[in-house]
Amino acid sequence: MTTSTNVSAEGPDATDDAAPARNETPDDAAPARNETPDGTAPARPGTDVVCLGETMVTFMPTRPGRLADVPSFERGIGGAESNVACALARTGHRTRWISRVGADAFGDHVREAVAACGVDVSHVRRDPARPTGVYFRTAGERATGTRTEAGEAEVAYYRAGSAASAMSPELLDDDALRDTRVLHLTGITAALSDSCLDVLRTLTAPAPGRPLVSFDVNYRVGLWRDRTVRGPGLLLDLARRCDLVFVGEDEAIAAWDLHGPDAVRDALPEPAVLVVKQGADGATAYARQADGTDTVTTAPALAVDVVAPVGAGDAFAAGFLSATLRGLPVFERIRHGHLMAAASLTVPGDLGTPPSRNLADRLAGLDPAAWGRLRLGPGWTTDGDAPADRSGGTTSPGVHNPRVEVRTR
Repeated sequence: MTTSTNVSAEGPDATDDAAPARNETPDDAAPARNETPDGTAPARPGTDVVCLGETMVTFMPTRPGRLADVPSFERGIGGAESNVACALARTGHRTRWISRVGADAFGDHVREAVAACGVDVSHVRRDPARPTGVYFRTAGERATGTRTEAGEAEVAYYRAGSAASAMSPELLDDDALRDTRVLHLTGITAALSDSCLDVLRTLTAPAPGRPLVSFDVNYRVGLWRDRTVRGPGLLLDLARRCDLVFVGEDEAIAAWDLHGPDAVRDALPEPAVLVVKQGADGATAYARQADGTDTVTTAPALAVDVVAPVGAGDAFAAGFLSATLRGLPVFERIRHGHLMAAASLTVPGDLGTPPSRNLADRLAGLDPAAWGRLRLGPGWTTDGDAPADRSGGTTSPGVHNPRVEVRTR
């Protein structure tokens, strides 16, 4: 049985608003999974979000063209988990990044760049025997399938044997993982090495008092190399052990041959919250309620003048997590994800300048028609005021009123 109701721009009705702002369960009696309704992270002292994973030095071409034809590159950094940590830190959250880098100049650069965003890097370890990973890329998006399509990035990774690939459960710093509300992981780490896969299995294992575990599937077929055949199954198993899961609809098709958000939810019934990102069509979130049913919330995306798509998925996760930490309704969490993604889409590198909290809240609260008329371009987060309506009074194609569906599954 499925019932549907319209919701306003302020978010879903009482089905979501009833979620507690704090988890009053003593730590020694905490459940093995975070079962807080609709995935609200319980309040804890210390850090808001800990992110664990590899960050590399990235070289971006100074002009369009194939890597073989580009004469020079600009240096930056790139790492899914540190992208999330940096975006959250720049929006006022307390974040920590855990990883390993080489005892080399590139390792210095990575640590300093992440720390400059306000992230705690005191638990990043240096490896004297292994280098910091590097990669070169063009401006398109990374491939999720086995074929290269127009608009996808050409990426050359030099990360085999990197310091981060040597992470193992034995090298985990328990102190760095304590006292956090959210632990954010991605499937990229699982692809780096067997010992890194063991790290994710350890951190996603049911355990009393564990924080809310957030997992971005981040399926990239090129990273699995000779493990491609079993990679999708490993990612599915890891996702089932987590509380909040992000997956792109394109990733679900490429990895698991699952088409549509409902099919993804059927394959991943365990997470308290599942977010299926649908590109320009928006995103759909499934939030499990106390009675075992799902509240299904869909919110359309924004019209954006895209400069480069790399990093948008990480930014979406950061926006959704930020709103989760603030206890906002699921509908607003999705909209904050879209806004943070728009900040990344309108810059050439992985990290955009996030909108101020006031600006993001103001835009997230727009009615559906006003939301549909927005078009965001480069520099929109630094304008100071909400971006102007650039549509000439017409609603973007495909924009519709968001809906919430309460389903018995």
